This record gives sequence, C-alpha cells and structure tokens, in this order.
Amino acid sequence: MIAGGVIASLVLIAAVVTTVVVTRNDHKHDAAAATPTTIASGSPATSAPAASTPPVVPLPPFSPSANVGANCQYPASQDKAAKAVKPPTHTGKIPTDPATVSVSMATNQGNIGLMLANNESPCTVNSFASLIGQGFFNNTKCHRLTTSADLAVLQCGDPKGDGTGGPGYEFANEYPTDQYPPNDPKSQQPVVYPRGTLAMAHSSQPNSNGSQFFMVYKDSQLPPDYTVFGKIQDDGLATLDKIAKAGVAGGGEDGPPATEVTIKSMLLD
Repeated sequence: MIAGGVIASLVLIAAVVTTVVVTRNDHKHDAAAATPTTIASGSPATSAPAASTPPVVPLPPFSPSANVGANCQYPASQDKAAKAVKPPTHTGKIPTDPATVSVSMATNQGNIGLMLANNESPCTVNSFASLIGQGFFNNTKCHRLTTSADLAVLQCGDPKGDGTGGPGYEFANEYPTDQYPPNDPKSQQPVVYPRGTLAMAHSSQPNSNGSQFFMVYKDSQLPPDYTVFGKIQDDGLATLDKIAKAGVAGGGEDGPPATEVTIKSMLLD
C-alpha cells in the first residue's frame, strides 16, 4: 500500500514478493500492497522461459464516464486523523474543470512541482487540495523509499512518519480502477505506472485512500488499484532522482530514505 494511511502490511520489495509485512494494525498504507513480487514478470526466484513471462501492460488510457466526480464522499476512517484536519468541504458532485491544478511542493532536498489531474480523479484532487489548504502536509517527512527493479517510489503524506497515519477520513478509488468493469480479473494484474506518476497509497482495505501518496521516479509495476491523480514536473523528477540515488537508510531496497526528506510546504499555484 504505498502508504495512504501510497498502505497492516508493508511491501517487502527485496524479493518484491508478497509485499506485506504485517504491522501492529491493518492500516499501514503501501504502494505495492499484496502483489507478487516481480509484479509483472514471472516468478522472482526462477528464470522462466521468455514465452511464459507476461507482457508488460501499460496503464489503460483514461476514458471519462458519467461517474467521474459524480458523487465524492469522504466518510470517517477507522483511525483518527494523525494531525488536526477537517474533511473536504465540497462533497457530492465535483467539477472536472479546470482539468489540471498546479501545486508547488518545497522539500529540504529541493522543489517538487506537481500537476494534478482534476479531470481524471476529481474526488482525489478535491481531497488533496483541501489538505494542502489546511497545511496538513507542511513539515512532514516522506517515510518510505523503494529502489527495487519493479517498484521505484518515494512515499509521503503521513504526519506520523511511519506509514500508519492519515486524515481521519477515506474515499474511493478513481482512475485507473474505474477503467475496469467490476470483478474484472485484469484489475488485479500488474500494469506499468510510468516515471513521473503521482498516485495515492492505500491500506489493504478497498477504497481506503486518505492522505498518503507516492511519486514514481522509475517505471513501476503495480495492480491498477492505486489512484493516479497527477504528474511530477521536471524539477520534481530531478529532486526525486537525487533522493533515490542516496538509497535507503541502512541499505536494502525498502525503508526510510537515507537522506531525510521533509516537506516544508505545499501550495496550490
């Protein structure tokens, strides 16, 4: 669960095998929640013939429906807010205009510009903008960096800094989950979240998005149930590359970044 509360399981990406390390509760948010480790290429421990390796599947193209932003709701989650904050004021039908919303995120490692896709995931953008306006992300640490071959992300958005915190409310998935019919097996198969993707982390429970999000700095393979709600600008990718180059604290491929990353401020442009 790239930690939305980008997620009581944490992905063990060393083998990128099941992804979940059970913690004290079931609300750790992860970006790669219960998926086989190589997430889109055969078994991690064997070298199967090329013919048996599933093809790399891209994210499905966005196709708007009448349901996009039609009824955005933010019910209380099981866990209390990790930092004083209110749910979004606007609920129900959320406009998809403007199509994009620009955000400036200043970190102690450099600036990270974001472009939110309000036309694709308006409920998510509505929540994210509300949290920004309330200063929820200010002075919080990005608690998780993964550097494996199949998952390369920086996860942030938890004031507690351990992957268990959120805003005290939750909301449903949007794009790309909404591009699949209900119970479609393909919705559980890995797809490529390309470099530059901004997406929500979540816990093992369905529709458990909160405040945790992750930023993809190299193409990563995940099931399409992590809501994509924007892109990372070029300045942000340069900052992420610098953070990733320093690696994970203590070595390994998954854990706190070796170089501490603190979001100093986040503002809507």
